[in-house]
Amino acid sequence: MVTTWPRDFPGLGTGANYLAKIIGEMSDGRLTVKVYGGNELVPPFEVFDAVQRGTAEMGHGGAYYWKGKMPVSPFFAGVPFGLTGSEMNGWFYHGGGLELYQEVYAPFGVIPFPVGNSGTQMGGWFNKEINNVEDLKGLKMRIPGFGGEVLKRLGGTPVNIPGAELFTALQNGTIDATEWVGPMNDLAFGLFRAAKYYYYPGWHEPGTTLEGTVNTEAMAALPPDLQSIVRVACKAANMDMFADFEARNGEALHTLINEHKVELRPFPDEVLAALKRASFEVFEEQAASDDMSAKVWTSLKAFIEQVKPSTRIGSQHFVNRR
Repeated sequence: MVTTWPRDFPGLGTGANYLAKIIGEMSDGRLTVKVYGGNELVPPFEVFDAVQRGTAEMGHGGAYYWKGKMPVSPFFAGVPFGLTGSEMNGWFYHGGGLELYQEVYAPFGVIPFPVGNSGTQMGGWFNKEINNVEDLKGLKMRIPGFGGEVLKRLGGTPVNIPGAELFTALQNGTIDATEWVGPMNDLAFGLFRAAKYYYYPGWHEPGTTLEGTVNTEAMAALPPDLQSIVRVACKAANMDMFADFEARNGEALHTLINEHKVELRPFPDEVLAALKRASFEVFEEQAASDDMSAKVWTSLKAFIEQVKPSTRIGSQHFVNRR
């Protein structure tokens, strides 16, 4: 398994390790997986290609990293103003999302599975204040997927670089801002030493799904019981990583604020409103560009509308009053 993350990186890297571990345990050693971090076998952004070629039988990364190859792919990762982590799981497992996900990847000889979720991310680290929409113009920010397209529409310059390079790029001024994940991962990278302001919420990734990929021929070569083990292990690792982020983000945020004196800032309402308008413009334009994008966005949009009422009167209403 090749990954886009540094080896043993909290949450993301350890999530890949967990998947490899339980595949070995569940198969009683009949199927073993060796994990390679980013750049150990292939560069981080060549994980998909490595799995497609069969250089590696498995990969772990994020669907939006392959946007250049599959413009529809960001719908399966982080969707600005879209679904939360638990809602994304609902769409994948009981709303037709997984079937669409695998349909998109099938021509490439790759089978994708949800393997982890970061939950609602943070808005990112900035070396300048964001007080209005004008402050986004000319902003050089590391932000992948649809989030980058939205920023570009509002006058910013999106940059996509691997996580391991973020600190240096932010510190030396190559970029003005970066989103990464959330408190646990941001603390691990020490991003608080490179930027002053920590903004929320993560409008661009409200419930980001990480992906496990399997080479189609490698999967077909396994007997049926081992194929089932891979599928079920992916589902187990998906939930385990989500729980890990939910458990540790609070502790990490406390450390960032109280020990490192990070300045926490909310995005102004007018900025969020502009970002939301631009997001849905991007989605509709993407849907109009090809039949598969239209098919996926139709499914996802319908699911968003389906769950909004129950979320609003359930978890959202409760958490606002807890």
